[in-house]
Amino acid sequence: MKFLKTSRVCLVTRGRYAGKKVVIIQPVDTGSKLHPYGHAVVAGIERYPSKITRRMSKTRQEKRSKVKPFIKVINYNHLMPTRYTLELEGLKGVVSAETFKEVSQREDAKKTIKKVLEERYTSGKNRWFFTPLSYLRRKRKTYDRVFGSGPFAGGQP
Repeated sequence: MKFLKTSRVCLVTRGRYAGKKVVIIQPVDTGSKLHPYGHAVVAGIERYPSKITRRMSKTRQEKRSKVKPFIKVINYNHLMPTRYTLELEGLKGVVSAETFKEVSQREDAKKTIKKVLEERYTSGKNRWFFTPLSYLRRKRKTYDRVFGSGPFAGGQP
């Protein structure tokens, strides 16, 4: 698809990462032998940073501003593009279709993405990308109110 280009921010609509924000690193319109459909190699945020305030200590602020990234090949049908873009210089060479073949390469790619995303977050750029969707926050609050603990307890707001 012509409008799904590199650095476009999208929302994942299906699967494990449904509702998470991702940025397209490498779009593949024609498909490949392994994935015979239009897809994109994306990097996204699995666990968003927590809210921080000025009253918190530096160490607490550092702990709460950690990002847990993921990389994935996702079908275009499961991506919803947004109007936002996120320039991630240098990630095109780090993550490609060959990255997914070996676990060690995948882990190295995640580490570099984590570093870049945390730099972006601390600099204050692209603030919308680092906040979870509002319906997910409400879902967690309702679950905590009913059950007290569980998959949403102790996580991100």
